[in-house]
Amino acid sequence: MPRGKKRSNNNAKPASTGRLIAQGAMFVLLCLVLLFVVYKNATYEGAEHPVPETPGAVDPDVPDTSAEPSAPAETPEPTPEPTPEPFEPHAVDSTEPSKYISYTDINVDGTTLADGEAYEDDTGIYLGYAEEYSQLPGVVTFRGDNLRSGSSYGTANITNRQFGAHWTHATGSIMGRDGAYWSGNGWTGQPLIAEWPYETRQVMNLHDWAKQQETLVEVIYPSMDGYVYFLELETGKETRDPLYTGWVYKGTGTLDPRGYPLLYVGGGYEMSQGESRVTVYSLIDGSVLYEFGPSDSYNFALRPWAKFDAAPLIDADTDKLIWAGENGLLYIITLGTEYDEEAGAVSVNPSRVVKWRYESLRHQSTGKYWLGFEASPIVWQGYVFLADNGGHLMCLDLDTLELVWVQDIVDDSNCTPVIDFEDGHPYLYLSTSFHYGWRSWTTAEIPVWKIDAETGEIVWQVDYTCYTADVLSGGAQSSMALGTGELDGLVYLSMARYPTGEGGTLLALDKETGEEVWTMNTQVYSWSTPTIVYDQDGKGYIVYCTLGQYMYLLDGLTGEQYDAINCSGKFEATPAVYNNWIVVGHRNGAIWGVELT
Repeated sequence: MPRGKKRSNNNAKPASTGRLIAQGAMFVLLCLVLLFVVYKNATYEGAEHPVPETPGAVDPDVPDTSAEPSAPAETPEPTPEPTPEPFEPHAVDSTEPSKYISYTDINVDGTTLADGEAYEDDTGIYLGYAEEYSQLPGVVTFRGDNLRSGSSYGTANITNRQFGAHWTHATGSIMGRDGAYWSGNGWTGQPLIAEWPYETRQVMNLHDWAKQQETLVEVIYPSMDGYVYFLELETGKETRDPLYTGWVYKGTGTLDPRGYPLLYVGGGYEMSQGESRVTVYSLIDGSVLYEFGPSDSYNFALRPWAKFDAAPLIDADTDKLIWAGENGLLYIITLGTEYDEEAGAVSVNPSRVVKWRYESLRHQSTGKYWLGFEASPIVWQGYVFLADNGGHLMCLDLDTLELVWVQDIVDDSNCTPVIDFEDGHPYLYLSTSFHYGWRSWTTAEIPVWKIDAETGEIVWQVDYTCYTADVLSGGAQSSMALGTGELDGLVYLSMARYPTGEGGTLLALDKETGEEVWTMNTQVYSWSTPTIVYDQDGKGYIVYCTLGQYMYLLDGLTGEQYDAINCSGKFEATPAVYNNWIVVGHRNGAIWGVELT
């Protein structure tokens, strides 16, 4: 049949009678099945959702419960945040401030209060437990938080108990005003580490790849060669161009705990462009937002020494900066911070600058035992603890700026204390260094203390006979590290120039008694603070660096050495750790990133 033509139906055969009967039976069967299904569905729906009676049919004497909701499931009570006991410190006879301090003064916005004129804080600073300090994941200040509880963040996934892959990034040197060269990273020199949110990264001067990758953990490292370096944690790759400042940064900077793109860092030496100072940098574009320090060292401070090695703290609730200087001043500055992430703008406009100074009887009578602070301040609730260059540990009320108690700690302290709690009661652990020529020209006893934070009384004291040298002091140049979890009950400290003039000892002490649990001697001493890392099973390790160029990995309970690596440079700085990665710079021109495996 030709294509395009349809077959005609006129010639189709008629259907047979049997076939018609079968089709009719099938039709009837299908109808019956359909009726059954409709009936069952109507019965189910009617049983589950009965049709309500009309309002006129409801008996007014019978309560209508059809609209009453069923009793809701009980919601479990949320676990409350731990509320610390109110801290009410006070002096006892041995810690009465008048035994050690001659007088104090307060200056508000350039005006020194008259004798007897009361000072009251305008907002009320209050800092609680360490885990409440920062909203930004990472290590945001020296020893992490307001209690200086540690410079590691997260948990390390450790199987081999060894150092694995590593990267290095070169640093340089710079000449100070007197012709001295400063290089690499020195004391205390701990890097900062931050995991920036994606939205925050978009307004920063990061390289495009760093802005766009899913997660960015950035190392921010103010160094002694006049630069601030910005590196990716796991590769050491530059996340943005280094920021050249021209200042020597010996100490540790601080990131804003609110997650604002702000870096606070203090200079530690006079440079050709002038006296060292505190600078607040924008991490959006690297610009200087605020500076202070040099003029205070001559106009109000009793010690003309504009150096700022101590790391500050920021109270997020009151927008206040708390900074202790080597010029003997404590600064409390209302920052006036404004951050508009959508607009990519951050600013600081201080509205109230408060400065507190003190004079000590020991300094007045000897001309030695300097005023000033190199150890970083601790803040617990509304009180700040300050260990000074002149042999004093002070507890100061931040609401009134009145000294609560003062303890004699014998010598120049470069050791930042750590605070711990036993049944809610706070205790401080600290030691001191041995300043050449003050107490001795050769050896002296260096105490390690446990001190009641409420009264300043000594709970226990153990002594170590240390050597010293001019400028390069012996004793405790490192800060205290306190174990938790598996290591609860241990406190760690590096003692320099002990037991020999060039050697050093890492101490693990029982925090209840001060007795040695284990020690590790090295041929060359250390100023670096031991850093505690915990693995996925809660096991604690110590990362320990020395001026002998080595980084060690130790068992925190026993001191057993698992691994060591020669990093070809003298370590003075303290490491920071984020999960499995250790970062620390040395004096010989390199920042090291080392993986824990």
